This record gives sequence, structure tokens and C-alpha cells, in this order.
Amino acid sequence: MEAEGRALPAPARALERVGRAFVRGLDEVGFAAALLAESLYWIVLGRRRDQPVRPAPIFQQMTEIGIAALPIVSVLAATIGVMLSIQGIHTLRDFGAESQIVLGVAISVTREFAPLIVGILVAGRSGSALAARLASMQVNQEIDALRVMGINPVRFLVVPPLLAMGLVVPALTFVAGVLAVLASGLYVGAVLGMSLDAYVEQSLAVVEVGDVLHGLGKSVLFALLITLVGVVNGAGVEGGAEGVGRVTTRSVVHAISAIVLADMVFALVLAT
Repeated sequence: MEAEGRALPAPARALERVGRAFVRGLDEVGFAAALLAESLYWIVLGRRRDQPVRPAPIFQQMTEIGIAALPIVSVLAATIGVMLSIQGIHTLRDFGAESQIVLGVAISVTREFAPLIVGILVAGRSGSALAARLASMQVNQEIDALRVMGINPVRFLVVPPLLAMGLVVPALTFVAGVLAVLASGLYVGAVLGMSLDAYVEQSLAVVEVGDVLHGLGKSVLFALLITLVGVVNGAGVEGGAEGVGRVTTRSVVHAISAIVLADMVFALVLAT
């Protein structure tokens, strides 16, 4: 008994915390996988069970996630395009190859920067809102009330944002890519004297369909991660209003981390 009550040394306590965090992370990953499987079940078989996924909530979520985010996405995309042009011209000028800026901007924006910037923005804006909404419903026992009324919470609360994210995030990514290239073309035209028509023509010549699909494929993956991370964090809330704030912040951090890691894995797999 004396040995059991003795405090663990600091290294053992640190390992214990790491182990608990690892197990908790695995539990959340399993929960996210179960949510995805159940969501796909309701999407495919919901109508057969007389509980179809209604289009109205999906369009509402698409408006909140996509249309409302379009102004800030446009500003950030244009800023990224100009920033890449500034840095690219500054670097290429040492080699006398300023005209090659078209290749660098078009490919990097299409494959990398557009999906990454949109994913991070949507994670901070809509993913956190989803986590906060679900956490508030969990605290107020509204999710239990849905079960009592015979309404499946996954079909009612998870499937609409999942579908909306899957449709809107790729669309925002495509718009962001176009605006970034156009903004870059305007800056390059002002600095190097290249016309916007020539810039766009060269961009279309270097960007292939596979590059566009690469960026859109990433955006679909990011949309999936944002939704699942928001739902998992919102459902795991503990405490009252303070707990809602914690899971909202945690959702943003986890979603952005998941996006960056998935982007690295995506690039690594396709590069080998």
C-alpha cells in the first residue's frame, strides 16, 4: 500500500501524460471514422429508411460556409498572388529569368497555396462555428432531445455540413486560384510590362488538368477533416460556457494541424 501511494517520479508522470494523450487521440480518430461511416450510410440509405437528408440545411450551410466567406477568400487569394510575384521576381532577377515567374506562380497556386489558404480560412471560420454550435447543443442537452424525438443526430447535424463543406471548399479553392493568378498577372504587368492576356495565356499553357485536380482533391480532403474535427471536438465538450470556448479553440488548432499534416502526406505520396 505504501508503494502504491508513493508519487511517481517526474519522467514516469510525463510518460503517463503522453500515453493518456495518445490513447485519447486514438479514441477521437476512431470516433471520427465512425461518424464518417455513419454519415455515408445516411447519405446513401437515408431515403430507404424514410429519413432522407434534406437539401434545405445543406444549402443553408453552403451559404454560410461559402458565400459569406467569398470576400475574405478573394482578398487573401489576391494578396497571396501578389506576394508570390514579389518574392519570385526578386529571386529570379539574380538569374535574369523574371519572365519565368508565370510558371512558379501558376503551379504553386493551383497545386498548393489555393487549397491550403482556403482550408485554413474555412477551419478558422466555419470549423470553429460548427464545433461551438454542437458543443452548445451538447451542454444544453439538445442532442439528447433529438434522440428522444427519434431524430438521428448524425443525419440531422453532421451530414449537412459534411456535404456542404465537400461542395463549397473545392469551389472556393478554384475561385481563389483564379483570383491569385489574375492578381499576380496585374502585378507582373505593372513591374515587367507583360500584358494580362499574355500572362493568362502562359499560365494556361503551363497548368495542366492534373494540377487543377491535385488542388481540388486536396480541398475535398481538407473539407472532410475540418468537418470531422469540428464535430468530434463539439461532441466531446465538458463543462459549461468555458468548455464551449475550449473546444472551439481546440477545434481550430486541430483542424489547421490536420490540414498541414495531410497536405504534407498528400504531396509526399504523389511525389513518390
